[in-house]
Amino acid sequence: MSEGGSDKPLLVVAVDGPSAAGKGTLGRGIAKHFQLPFLDTGLLYRAVAARLLAAGADPTDAAAAEAAANRVDFRELDDPRLRDDAVAQGASKVAAIPAVRAALLGLQRRFATDPPPGPDGRVKGVVLDGRDIGTVVCPEAPIKLFVTASLEARAARRHRELLARSGESIYARVLQDMKERDDRDAKRAVAPLIPAPDALVLDTTGLDAAAALAVAVAHISRRWRDDIALAPSSSDSAGDPAR
Repeated sequence: MSEGGSDKPLLVVAVDGPSAAGKGTLGRGIAKHFQLPFLDTGLLYRAVAARLLAAGADPTDAAAAEAAANRVDFRELDDPRLRDDAVAQGASKVAAIPAVRAALLGLQRRFATDPPPGPDGRVKGVVLDGRDIGTVVCPEAPIKLFVTASLEARAARRHRELLARSGESIYARVLQDMKERDDRDAKRAVAPLIPAPDALVLDTTGLDAAAALAVAVAHISRRWRDDIALAPSSSDSAGDPAR
């Protein structure tokens, strides 16, 4: 799709990476800076898991998970319960089911090829974050980022996030859960978590959110064509890169 029906292509930014590497915070920061709509595709998988858990179903039940995936829509993604740790663990399990990935692929691609207007009312592009955006969902995206961090740093971020949310978290358990999730994501048969060959790999272990955003914005500005009029917002802010 072209911008506003013109011959200018859309700026599609694909942001991938493991849990708690900072890709969500970075994706939202990029979207705000360039005034683009943003989709956290992981929430689609969390919505599937939430449906299954609410019905008392097993997230590894392929038939039930596929049926749930076929009913998910974007209106569910604002539910704060999708941030629960049990839902996150369930999402990692349903994401390993090929039929679930196939069911959600169309939703993600439609958002990328026919996005809503950005905050400035213009259709210029889109930012998507997930685990297979640059490799499967939008392999032709002109900008691809793979955001990573050490396992220990990511576990510490998630531990702080859980403590802030509920006051309850055990670091050792968070670390083990993250190891298991990384293993599932890397070894699943369909769309394993790997950087796209042309992605910029951004390690946020020693970076705060503002520093990571500065690197990403500089990379996008260098790579994107000068004739695409992208008006950055007048002020940018970002928090702890914990998602």
